[in-house]
Amino acid sequence: MSKKQDKKKRRNLTGHRAWLAMGTIAAYAVAGGTKGKPVFAQDSKGSPNGQAQLPVRRFDIPGGPLDLVLAQFSKTSGIAITYSVPPETIPGFKSNGVSGLYSEQQALRRILSDTGLDFSFKGPYVVSIGVKNAESIQVTSSNIDSIGLARFPAPLLDTPQSITAIPKGILADEGVSTLRDSLRNAPGISLAAGEGGAQGDNLTIRGFTAQDDIFLEGMRDFGSYYRDPFNYEKVDVIEGPAGVDFGRGSTGGVINQESKVPLLHPIFNFDGALGTDLTRRFTGDINQPLPHLANGAAFRLNFMGDAANVAQRNVVENRRYGIAPTFALGLNTPTRLFASYFHFAEDDIPDYGLPWYFGHPAPVARQNYYGFSDLNFLRTNVDMGTIRAEHDLGDHGLLRNMVRYANYERKWQITEPQVNNASAGPITPTTPLSQVMVNRNQLAGVSDESLLWDQADVTLTGKLLGVRQTAVAGMEGGRETSDPTRLNYNNAKGINTVPLTSLLDPNPYQPFSGTASLRSDVHATSYSVGVYLLDTFELSRQWELSGGIRWDRFNTDYSESVAHVHFDQLVHKPTWRGALVYKPVQNGSIYFDYGTSFNPSAETLSLTLATSATPPEENETFEFGSKWDLNGGRLSVRGALFRTNKENAREPDPTDSSIDVLAGNQRVDGAEFMAQGHLTDRWEVLSSYTFLHSEVVNSNAYPFAVGQPLNNVPPNLFNLWTEYHLPHGFEVGGGSNFVDSRTANTATLTPTTTIERAPGYWIFNAMVKYEITERITVQANVNNLFDRFFLDELHPGHVIPGAGTSALFGMKFKF
Repeated sequence: MSKKQDKKKRRNLTGHRAWLAMGTIAAYAVAGGTKGKPVFAQDSKGSPNGQAQLPVRRFDIPGGPLDLVLAQFSKTSGIAITYSVPPETIPGFKSNGVSGLYSEQQALRRILSDTGLDFSFKGPYVVSIGVKNAESIQVTSSNIDSIGLARFPAPLLDTPQSITAIPKGILADEGVSTLRDSLRNAPGISLAAGEGGAQGDNLTIRGFTAQDDIFLEGMRDFGSYYRDPFNYEKVDVIEGPAGVDFGRGSTGGVINQESKVPLLHPIFNFDGALGTDLTRRFTGDINQPLPHLANGAAFRLNFMGDAANVAQRNVVENRRYGIAPTFALGLNTPTRLFASYFHFAEDDIPDYGLPWYFGHPAPVARQNYYGFSDLNFLRTNVDMGTIRAEHDLGDHGLLRNMVRYANYERKWQITEPQVNNASAGPITPTTPLSQVMVNRNQLAGVSDESLLWDQADVTLTGKLLGVRQTAVAGMEGGRETSDPTRLNYNNAKGINTVPLTSLLDPNPYQPFSGTASLRSDVHATSYSVGVYLLDTFELSRQWELSGGIRWDRFNTDYSESVAHVHFDQLVHKPTWRGALVYKPVQNGSIYFDYGTSFNPSAETLSLTLATSATPPEENETFEFGSKWDLNGGRLSVRGALFRTNKENAREPDPTDSSIDVLAGNQRVDGAEFMAQGHLTDRWEVLSSYTFLHSEVVNSNAYPFAVGQPLNNVPPNLFNLWTEYHLPHGFEVGGGSNFVDSRTANTATLTPTTTIERAPGYWIFNAMVKYEITERITVQANVNNLFDRFFLDELHPGHVIPGAGTSALFGMKFKF
């Protein structure tokens, strides 16, 4: 049942038990049973009474009558429940229950969400349920105070790192259908176009590329494909070097996708939508509890079918479907087992956009398509099977192990438009555009990647030398493979054999006459192992000290049969983090964090003669920030100042360009602010602003790049999404994105290089929603409301325009 249905049902309670409950509480409040200030929910650190912080534990309590839910909570946690209202009124309320790894305070906050009740600790293991001020409507917790990773057991308020959790409700209201559009909600992210032979989601976090830093439930999801959020519970954006948590990579941060899991209450949700850009999208979410099987079992199935064009981009089309079944056993026991399968397939006519033209996007119509409509394609198939086991270690810990096998298949032929090259002939800025021809660089090949991985960790809470601590220890490792075969369409003189086309008036239906030859045939295998320990010590009610250390072994074997080359690279590397948190009050924290990460040459399972002997790049970050939970815990605000250094960037050796050395230095200084949650009962907001100052600090190979900004790093980023609940079932929302001017090639600037620069832009979106019945809701979204022309994704070889104005009309069914 949806949040909207829950709210309407509560507003229309019938039956003498519900009326008795509400009437008794109202009379009790008037009679003085809750004199003075209302009792507010306590933060995860405890109450003003000074009780010790309670351990984080696993809860899986299904929704139902509040008295039964509270009884199950008491049994699970060992906390006694008392009431400052007549206990006989409690069964009149309904609770959504709670499922996940939370402290007792967090679990109670979810259990009592939307009931008009709140709680207060009367001692370390006694809690009293009371009443708070009456509200015109109730709001549902946005579930933004934690993320579903064992390596981050504390509430986000107490986690000394910038983390954004974007819940599925926001994505649904925005009408989002891709991961990259989901990430527009997070600070510090700018989108990049796919590399030549590695299509799929590509982005920059805090100034550094993160194409290989996308995870699914904490395991690397390195396949080159465009992800769809149909199976997301939420998306986590973890900023700053996270080598101690995730291993190699993560210079600017990582993206973690959290999937939906089986629950002990039924769900039957179906959504359909049609769009002016010929969108046809259908999704389903079915959850069936099996409470009498294996002490609580459940089955959940999510599926999706989507086909769409891109507004004001000729020829381009995206077609994909996905299915994600998950089965869970033992949900009412200390030992739980989850088995899931994920299949995703796409068959697109891909878009490599417009060519650069003397440092700017070519001055042509935004709908120009320079490829071949009948020949260009991108086809991917993703299959993942995952088994996860969990076991509660009494009241003080959780043991988990997850095993996954994933296979990524990809076939592609994509046209990259280029001008001012040997094939198209020499041109100058004064050449009439009608005489300019475009070279159609063909990127073609097939690839097969795979992952076999095991990850085990244990979370423990308790005291060491009288100091309460929460520790996470773990080990992970496995095998990754990548076997791409790429084609070449150049003749013996290096001239492209594919026919040219006009810059002003390209012909996507022109017959294709290129001749392909084998360019490369690669077989790469990496074996990895990582061991880590993270610990947080609660020194007092106001001070926490945390730290972590990790050691990684990364061994890559690379061979290419056309050039007959073979390389090996073995990397042993430690990473670490230290942080101090000060809590002046229970709902606020101030922190300082320092962390490191590394980037081996074979990070993406690719090596060359130049990189095979090059040690890893090393990165460090300093972050000073503050987080606050306001409005009774319903609004979270945070801000941070940070500096990230890439201390030894790879670049060609000035004395021998055939090899790379670690001689560069790159830096990003920044500040960000974010607000997420409810300003009032009716008004919800998700907004962020980021300032980034990036520069090449030192370079032996590219001295002209020193002082220039890094590629694809806008100085200013702003995002806003807000929603307001109107009477009579209406809801309106809207938002905007601002991305400042950025460059595509300044990090490798030479005296003959023309700087490629994209101007900044604003875009605006709007939404309106109406609840026809408790089971049926209609929704309309308009994207790029004012039809702004903007350059969305940059690459040194091409630039992709964003979509023009489009409208999406959908209907949601809930049974």
